[in-house]
Amino acid sequence: MVRELAEYERAPHQVTSTPEDFRAALFGANPALFGHVVEEPDGGLAGFAIWFVNFSTWTGRHGIYLEDLYVRPAARGLGYGRALLAQLARTCRERGYSRLEWWVLDWNEPALAFYRSLGARPMDEWTVHRLAGGALDELGG
Repeated sequence: MVRELAEYERAPHQVTSTPEDFRAALFGANPALFGHVVEEPDGGLAGFAIWFVNFSTWTGRHGIYLEDLYVRPAARGLGYGRALLAQLARTCRERGYSRLEWWVLDWNEPALAFYRSLGARPMDEWTVHRLAGGALDELGG
């Protein structure tokens, strides 16, 4: 399903993760990554949410950063995406976390509309920055 997500996001060439990477991140000695899946009645996967705990210096509390939410096209509109997000919101409430946040591609209007329908609001005043590859290696020297 990760490759399906990458194709949907127009970036299949960027995927280098393997099932072993996910096994180690989710089930290793000190997991820092968490996930939820939605199963179809036939046992196949309909969708997933991958997340980790972050922290807000403004609130002094943890939160959840949703790395990826994906529901297969055939399963969209059945409430699976909402159910996954509702589970994460419950986790925030149960643990006393102050927020649930994620990024959305600017062109992904179906996702943006869905998130707006849930009450999520974009944070337009922020610009995402990333160090990767050679720049990361050089700085980390």
